[in-house]
Amino acid sequence: MADALTAAFKLARGEFAVDIDVAFPPGITCVMGPSGGGKSTLLGVLAGLVMPDSGRVALGDEVWIDRKLGLVRPVHERRLSFVFQGLALFPHMTAQRNVEYGIAELPAADRAEKAKALLEKLGVAHLAQRRPRTFSGGEAQRVALARAFARSPRVLLLDEPYSALDRDLRAQLVALERTLAAELAVPVIHVTHSVAEAKLLADRVVRIERGAVVEQGAPSAVLAHVVD
Repeated sequence: MADALTAAFKLARGEFAVDIDVAFPPGITCVMGPSGGGKSTLLGVLAGLVMPDSGRVALGDEVWIDRKLGLVRPVHERRLSFVFQGLALFPHMTAQRNVEYGIAELPAADRAEKAKALLEKLGVAHLAQRRPRTFSGGEAQRVALARAFARSPRVLLLDEPYSALDRDLRAQLVALERTLAAELAVPVIHVTHSVAEAKLLADRVVRIERGAVVEQGAPSAVLAHVVD
């Protein structure tokens, strides 16, 4: 059984303050809430891009941040993957090279085999030797997911990855994400504004408002009275 990711921290920047105490068990947790409520700050702290003023972040017994003890685990040792809203594919690399980038420690033949297998699974094997400027929005999302899952991460963070896609394409990618996440069986933290997306995707939902967790639990309970 994979470990849960726990985060209990505080951070203040001027009038904006975040005070979070939450756990993410294996499976997909959708994080929701209004813009500016603290969702991106939470992802930034988990990813090591933002340092909290106080508190602790840990994956099971492995401490990633402990401000009281002065401990910070280097980001490259956390083995997490992050899919940004803007995807951040390398424009000068082919789809295959983008996917291989995160698994550079593997021999070249193994990297190529794993990248091709993931591109095939996500339905974009035909893009292997093409560059991102030639991709459609849905194709770029699939390549970004392939790159994220290639690392076999212990934690996967996704920041509104499907927000620019139409409903049908979003549903396809949600189904693919669920399949790949089930194979990994690790904490997946997926930020979204879409209630429909969360209902299709989430094992659990966490709602954040004004820098604090205001509700968490099963999608059927948390989203019962929430509309898009």
